[in-house]
Amino acid sequence: MSDRLRSARWFILAGLVGLLLGMHALMGTQAASSDDALLTGFRTVDVATLADAVDAVVGMPGYMIHDMRPVTKGKIVGRAVTAFVKPAPPAQATPTLAVKHSVEMIDNAKPGEVGVIVIENGLDVAAMGNLMATDAKARGMAGIVIDGGVRDVAEIREMGLTVYARSVTPATAVGRFASISRNVPVKCGGINVNPGDIIVAGEDGVVVVPQDKAAEVLKEARKIDAAEDRMIPLIKQYKSLQKVVEKFNRI
Repeated sequence: MSDRLRSARWFILAGLVGLLLGMHALMGTQAASSDDALLTGFRTVDVATLADAVDAVVGMPGYMIHDMRPVTKGKIVGRAVTAFVKPAPPAQATPTLAVKHSVEMIDNAKPGEVGVIVIENGLDVAAMGNLMATDAKARGMAGIVIDGGVRDVAEIREMGLTVYARSVTPATAVGRFASISRNVPVKCGGINVNPGDIIVAGEDGVVVVPQDKAAEVLKEARKIDAAEDRMIPLIKQYKSLQKVVEKFNRI
């Protein structure tokens, strides 16, 4: 093979590799942009509206138990990353093992993700305190949702991390609980959460949107909001909710 032919083949091969890499980067950018647009859409929708939309689209509730409340103020919208913790004897509940997967989950979180920590039967034990919260804030996480307790509330509030939890308690998990796994399906606040599901939390509570239904749920939520926007002026005009409910078949 001549040097000229060999050079031509390498030139064509390099061009093809460059084209494939460019297409891959473009597809990744388009996927990221699409995902960003989806999350932006969920930021414009109320939690109560989303609860109704998940009911309608998924056919089962997406809202967490009533005592999942904001410990620090703020709305949360982002994709879930998870950690699971269970009761354990002291030998298995060392400072390292008690929070191993929770810490790994936070250490590996991407900016904008939502940490979902489930501590089994842990309402009287803190699954997170100020050290883990500091890490989550430094990683740029959108917030943390805990089926269990949280502590160091004043410090967490001061750092500006949004946290929802079922209880506040000073008790440590060390010596009582051991971390089991991360980025696995969990049941948080009575609702199944898979890594990648969209978590939306506000003063009305926390809603989980299954990732494979997210676009459809957002569309339904916008439809519900549009209907309510038309209802409110009519309620004021008629001074009657009953008439408007009959017209829109919604309350």
